[in-house]
Amino acid sequence: MPITVSVKTTERIDMVDITRFVQQEVLKAGVTDGLCVVYVPHTTAGVTINEGADPAVCSDMIAKLKELVPPNDGYRHMEGNSDSHIKTSLMGSSVTVLVEGGRLALGAWQKIFYCEFDGPRSRKFFVKAFNC
Repeated sequence: MPITVSVKTTERIDMVDITRFVQQEVLKAGVTDGLCVVYVPHTTAGVTINEGADPAVCSDMIAKLKELVPPNDGYRHMEGNSDSHIKTSLMGSSVTVLVEGGRLALGAWQKIFYCEFDGPRSRKFFVKAFNC
């Protein structure tokens, strides 16, 4: 059974570092060598792995996504958040990370980011870690 984790965003488009929450769930699950899957069950929010050392990386990513997929660009979707759906599809709804020695096998600069595109909101994501 996956673990449900809550996350709160403060902006319409926001990237929240969730790495420590995911690592905590790996430890709680007792996984030593295996896989960890993070899944976001929303159509206007996703997840990605990228650099977490410099906050300018997230700012640059958000700025470029706004430029590539601007809001209110003649979309037909009635709710007015088509840009959010497109950004979510570009980012993806899940990531899988290797677990080695009970730790997420991320690179030196990598972090896991929850990506909100239709906030601010209180949302959730799922974490499932297992030994292989």
